[in-house]
Amino acid sequence: MTAAGPITFLDLSQIERRLEGLDLVPLMEQAFAAFSGGEAVIPPPGELLFENPPGEVHIKYGYLKAGDIYVVKIASGFWNNPALGLSSSDGLLLVFRKSTGELAAVLNDRGRLTDLRTAAAGAVAAKHLAPERIETIGVLGTGIQAELQVQLLQSVRACRNIVFWGRNPERADAYVRRMRDKGFLVEAARSPAEVASCCQLIVTATASSEPLLRWSDIRPGTHITAIGADSADKQELDAAIIRQADLVVTDSRIQGRSRGELWHAYHGDESCMSRIVEIGEIASGKVKGRTTAEQVTVSTFSGLAVQDIAIASAVLGRP
Repeated sequence: MTAAGPITFLDLSQIERRLEGLDLVPLMEQAFAAFSGGEAVIPPPGELLFENPPGEVHIKYGYLKAGDIYVVKIASGFWNNPALGLSSSDGLLLVFRKSTGELAAVLNDRGRLTDLRTAAAGAVAAKHLAPERIETIGVLGTGIQAELQVQLLQSVRACRNIVFWGRNPERADAYVRRMRDKGFLVEAARSPAEVASCCQLIVTATASSEPLLRWSDIRPGTHITAIGADSADKQELDAAIIRQADLVVTDSRIQGRSRGELWHAYHGDESCMSRIVEIGEIASGKVKGRTTAEQVTVSTFSGLAVQDIAIASAVLGRP
């Protein structure tokens, strides 16, 4: 990107066209490896939490040391929006020239890029941590990530069978229709524990503030992708799952000290956090992922700006 020039403005439809044919899973692997390899500068995220209506806004930003841009991303989630006929996600990315601080591009993606890079991160985790053969994918939640996580999993663990649980019957029915329209076989479960009883790959994608799964629910050989608890007030897994799993993987140990599953399990305890592996360490080959069929593995990500940098750069680099 040159040091001067017009500002690029891309709306959602233009961004969608540039995403066609783009394989996001290796893109996210490379981003995670860059972060864990010390190649990125990623400050702690900013956060706004709302009670009425319930929602949140995350502000994430950073740059690659070898890159020529920095990115500021604003992403929101407002949980009552589907009842209003609106997406629960929104947001945009601002891209600046690192050499001058000039605004280079505005990606008005309405939260789409955040949704996709989050789902791709789940696929990266499953590639390295999930059992090789999956008969059924378990899903907790009925929203955007409950849909996208399953779709992007297909490139690493192809499986068309879903057993899911959701709190809201209307949203659950809508989820069934959406996923069946995409060619999946979908069955509703009565509880999160029932999902765990029949699945060895489980995606938790809710905004829950209380644990939905307990250690006694989890079968040997299970992998859990816990994607919902990206702030300190959220928790989908009982702390015993984090403490007793054979391998727990996060995107950033530093970020995990103060939010989500790792915060609830360890409250920032350094000796415990030092045992947590970063997915970038696995993606780069420095650490092994799943090594035996019986292992219980967990990935718990809160989302990194390095993912936003990678996907913004990829979109801007395509015609």
